[in-house]
Amino acid sequence: MPEQELPRDEAALRAMLNPARLPRHVAVIMDGNGRWAVKRGLPRSVGHRAGVKSLREVVRLAGELGIGALSAYAFSTENWRRPPEEVSFLMELFVEYAERELAELQRNEVRVKVIGRLEGLPERVREAIAMLERETLKGKRLTLNLAVNYGARWEIVDAVRAIARKVKEGKLQPEEIDEKVFSSHLYTAGLPDPDLLIRPAGEMRVSNFLLWQLAYTEFYVTPVLWPDFGRVEFLQALVSFQRRERRFGGLNRNPVG
Repeated sequence: MPEQELPRDEAALRAMLNPARLPRHVAVIMDGNGRWAVKRGLPRSVGHRAGVKSLREVVRLAGELGIGALSAYAFSTENWRRPPEEVSFLMELFVEYAERELAELQRNEVRVKVIGRLEGLPERVREAIAMLERETLKGKRLTLNLAVNYGARWEIVDAVRAIARKVKEGKLQPEEIDEKVFSSHLYTAGLPDPDLLIRPAGEMRVSNFLLWQLAYTEFYVTPVLWPDFGRVEFLQALVSFQRRERRFGGLNRNPVG
């Protein structure tokens, strides 16, 4: 059954899933909020607020299914180029998210980690991040990585700088540097690389997101704009993922990695 012919019934889609072959880590680029609003003759801010609801639904379902990690691209280092009023709204929306979603995140045992260059964010946002991470620290069901002021190239640069400092201090020898050491200095240290990347809004690019970690990730592209992406769309992405044969450059079958 082609992806476009997958059922839109949640129960039917869940019945198609093999619990033993779910991705351990799903990444999503939350794109299309502004276009969703413009298509409806609404301010772009309305689209961003609608996108928060989609994130809430995806986080809930990921936890229900037992997916261990979800990384969501919320604000890139390039997004500072947007109009100042939109950037200001997005900063306040993050603070609002931290305050309003905290109780549900705790109830659903979600641990939040915010990745990116946090020092470049307004103080009010940094305080909200610190609160959200602190108050969800005990969450064991799902790790939610929110990428805020994030850029994968900067992440790689920061990792190189951290490794270089250790070499300079004599704590690490150059010959000891391998993929494992490098990965341990990335913002996502301690998590498996994403098995699945979901790309809404029909875009065919990674947008400077998790460039190192996506080396063998399966991509799922959908024309659905992020505010319209909900439980059914997430299940469709998971069903599509489970139908693929993952070889990691070899010939052996490994459906989940």
